[in-house]
Amino acid sequence: MKKLRAALIGCGRIGTKKHIEAFAANSDLIDLVAVCDLVPEKAERAAEEYKNRCELCVVRCGEKTLTNNLQPTTCNDQRMPSVITDYSKLCADDIDFVTIATESGNHYKNTIDFLSAGKHVLVEKPMALASEHMDQMIALSREKKLKLAVCVQNRFNPPVQELRKAIDSGKFGRVFTATARILWNRNEEYYKQASWRGTWAMDGGTIMNQCAHNIDLLQWMLGGEVQEIYAMTENYNHPYIETEDFGAAIVRFKNGSIGIIEGTANVYPRNLEETLSVFGEKGTVVLGGLAVNKIQTWKFEGEESHPFMDLPDPDTVYGSGHITVFKDFARAIIDDREPFVNGEEGKKSVEIILGIYKSAREGVPIKFD
Repeated sequence: MKKLRAALIGCGRIGTKKHIEAFAANSDLIDLVAVCDLVPEKAERAAEEYKNRCELCVVRCGEKTLTNNLQPTTCNDQRMPSVITDYSKLCADDIDFVTIATESGNHYKNTIDFLSAGKHVLVEKPMALASEHMDQMIALSREKKLKLAVCVQNRFNPPVQELRKAIDSGKFGRVFTATARILWNRNEEYYKQASWRGTWAMDGGTIMNQCAHNIDLLQWMLGGEVQEIYAMTENYNHPYIETEDFGAAIVRFKNGSIGIIEGTANVYPRNLEETLSVFGEKGTVVLGGLAVNKIQTWKFEGEESHPFMDLPDPDTVYGSGHITVFKDFARAIIDDREPFVNGEEGKKSVEIILGIYKSAREGVPIKFD
């Protein structure tokens, strides 16, 4: 099978670590041919990181190529991505797709540019910062018959999948409520690392940035269709940013269930927890761990535990789900099917966040049409 040709757009922390990790882990399906960043040193670091991660599989690839009378170095050379600073060059290239890990405020333009050029797009969360922009991204992907997917990697965590299966099978009976708690610390040094963080134009605050993944999980478990949101936000401890560092919201869904969201960047002195709790008439489940990657509570009639209570933590709060996201996206292109989290799905959590901001600004509950 011919591999897909791909490029990484944006070589900051997420791009260099998680996207590069996922490209290397899926090298049987994908050739990373280029890495792009406005700062050439960042792109160079990403290319070097990819080289380092691929070194472990070069031997395996070398063994494979030797059966075709090729030298292992040929396989190795093919794995080294080009370093570029202007992504417009890639729009005319014969790549199949791009992954976008730029600043949140640039996701819309980057995605539109590549969809317009006929490339499939896998974009980091949030897919955009405005509802009309997300609608345009989805519409263009449909018009061009291209795949558009969003990196909400925690949906692929095995405990999250187990929870979703329990809901879909009716194991909970009626699901009453769910609570998403994101109790983290983000200090001044974090915001100094990138000037776009904590700005309305390019980022949003704690709810949009730190809480987006758990809000996505909450809405996915409770049915996705929102009726009403009531929220409050505050900046308690970060006077050097434009946005909130705390937010709380109650989200009523059309099926009658209620979601409760609490997010803060003010926990002293370091991250405390990220949990998702789901309560129903016949069951209670709490997911936690470093990246919502462990089952902390699993209670149904006759069940008091689950094997996934003992899973190890990943290396960071970002988890390891990007590897599965990339594999799913590649297979969606190859098999011509929908990605697991397409544009329509990726939009849902962002619209809840925008509703939270609107309710907090106006001081009243916000009705969803």
